[in-house]
Amino acid sequence: MSSRASGLLVIAIGLAVVLVGVLIWSGALSWFGRLPGDVRVEREHVRFYFPITSMILLSVVLSLLLSLLRRFF
Repeated sequence: MSSRASGLLVIAIGLAVVLVGVLIWSGALSWFGRLPGDVRVEREHVRFYFPITSMILLSVVLSLLLSLLRRFF
């Protein structure tokens, strides 16, 4: 991988992180972590939260993005 391609990859990753940060800050991702299938147990002294559906969705999205990056680089 050339230094130019590496630089573009770092810039793309940085822009993606900034975009996700802006979405979280604006509240556009407030649904994430509250999907059907996310396990939440709240008792008097215990809180347990297991976001299984959200993590599966995140895994699929990241797999697709990495697959696309591999094709172009």
